Amino acid sequence: MGQDRSSRKKPAVVTLKTVAQHLGLTPGTVSAVLNNAPSSRSIPPATKNRIHAAAKELNYRANFFARTLRNKRTYTVGVIAEEIGDAYGSAVISGIEQYLRKRNYFFLTVAHRHDPELLERYSHILSERGVEGIITVDTTVYEPPALPTVAVAGHKKVKGVTNIVLDHGRAAVLALRHLQELSHERIAFMKGQPTSSDSKDRWESICRVAREIGLEIDPELVVQLDSDDPTPMIGYPFAKQLLERRKRFTALFAYNDISAIGAIRAFQEQGLRVPQDVSVMGFDDIPSAAWQTPSLTTVRQPLKRMGEVAAQSLLERIEGKKKYRAEITIEPELIVRESTGKARGSC
Repeated sequence: MGQDRSSRKKPAVVTLKTVAQHLGLTPGTVSAVLNNAPSSRSIPPATKNRIHAAAKELNYRANFFARTLRNKRTYTVGVIAEEIGDAYGSAVISGIEQYLRKRNYFFLTVAHRHDPELLERYSHILSERGVEGIITVDTTVYEPPALPTVAVAGHKKVKGVTNIVLDHGRAAVLALRHLQELSHERIAFMKGQPTSSDSKDRWESICRVAREIGLEIDPELVVQLDSDDPTPMIGYPFAKQLLERRKRFTALFAYNDISAIGAIRAFQEQGLRVPQDVSVMGFDDIPSAAWQTPSLTTVRQPLKRMGEVAAQSLLERIEGKKKYRAEITIEPELIVRESTGKARGSC
């Protein structure tokens, strides 16, 4: 006959005290190391290694609910993104995840896809789930939030929101001077979608820098992206539209790398060589930019780093370590590859 279930002994619960007694250390020391607390910095690496090894050996699992009740905290952050599957959003979220993981925080991610009602509903849902703060990605915040909030590429100045923004003025200088040094004077442009939070600042910066360096922007050589397609198809039809206008240009400055990749395909289908006939400049430096044929010259926006900075800034606010900062500026970098060259020929 099988043993009566009621007589079976439940496995003993392994607590911090159990691990501490096993090692001959204080529970406070073990807790500091396993929770990666600031006080653990003074603990020798050898001791930390012993603690982690013992926790694994004894199958110790932190009691999240006890920790939450004790500290009245959830150690959970909400992330609201325009899109999760696109290269931009996934890179930023990767940086957020990497930093939060190191700090033993959990995060919930939602995508609103430019639906205002969905955005508002998700904000309430995250708050009801007990998140301690919110990070928005390529999402404009219009009203002062109830929780500490950090916006990656938010741009709008709202009380209580820390904006992580790229220096778009510097980015425009890097891109336009590079093309100008290659003797490009007739440059076509792809403006970003109205729904993208970077669009307005980036275009205004391009126009201002163009005036400063004496570069004329022909309205006939400007197209406006209007699709949320996260694939190169977003730029493909607009590059064809530029060609159909039969206005001469020797270079294209696309809104982002994805649209630039689509544009290159459209140009090549019309028998144009990149960069021999037309140069193409992207923006963002997504991972695939270096693997295109030709590889893409672009303005690097350190998206993963921006995610890390956003997460760090939010936790500093949640934990009261630093005063609220309205804006943190990130510097861009010009990455020169194969898709830009000396101006010659025409389109």
